[in-house]
Amino acid sequence: MNLCIGADLGSTAIKVVINSGETPLWHGSAPTVPNQERVVRKLIDEGLASIGANGAGYRIAATGYGKKLLTGAQKNINEISANALGLFHQSGGRAGVIINIGGQDSKVIHLTPDGRVRDFRMNDKCAAGTGRFFEQAARILDVPLEDFARLGAAFQKEIDINSTCVVFAESEIVSLLAAGAAREDVIRGLCASVARRAAGLMGNDDAEGNVYLDGGPALNSCLVAALRDELATDIHVLETPQYTVAYGAALSLLENTD
Repeated sequence: MNLCIGADLGSTAIKVVINSGETPLWHGSAPTVPNQERVVRKLIDEGLASIGANGAGYRIAATGYGKKLLTGAQKNINEISANALGLFHQSGGRAGVIINIGGQDSKVIHLTPDGRVRDFRMNDKCAAGTGRFFEQAARILDVPLEDFARLGAAFQKEIDINSTCVVFAESEIVSLLAAGAAREDVIRGLCASVARRAAGLMGNDDAEGNVYLDGGPALNSCLVAALRDELATDIHVLETPQYTVAYGAALSLLENTD
């Protein structure tokens, strides 16, 4: 069995996907810690054991912030290209725009009809509007991130969270709670704030094809609903949006993609 492995060494999590050709066989993740290569190797060993492929030949493509730390990779690919390749393939060629909310940045990627990157914009100057923003908010609210979707859907009052800096946004959340705001309303306000920032990255370009929300925060249906309201269009989410970039890296081993 000749396997293709994609390793996405992100700012908050390391994701690994094992493919046989274009077919995903296994995926797994672990928090980003020092010695990222060791973490990747451990995930690969776990994946190979899970699919009964110990000793099988494989190639690795690395992407993400830490891609150059994986010394044994046969290929490095930038995360924009990997994201586009992975999501366009998994959407069956229907994706026109990708909104990726990462751990420490957010991106909007416009695709051509054949899946190439036409344009992209990135916010990597501040943690507001990113996965880290949600993690900090969860700590202040004392609510697990996985409960955000359920609680946000139960909001009763629209709350505007206007701070563009994550530090000031934290102060704003604390002030809202002190004034008696319900956690459900604050969570909905947080999702609406992130949705506004993502929509701002869209620019004035018309979306050609379907809009997909990608990255771990895409699993938060409250964020999906807020983005749908902000853009006034359907928002699509893959089953495992946190692994799209790693999957695209694995696919890049099958073609000449930088």
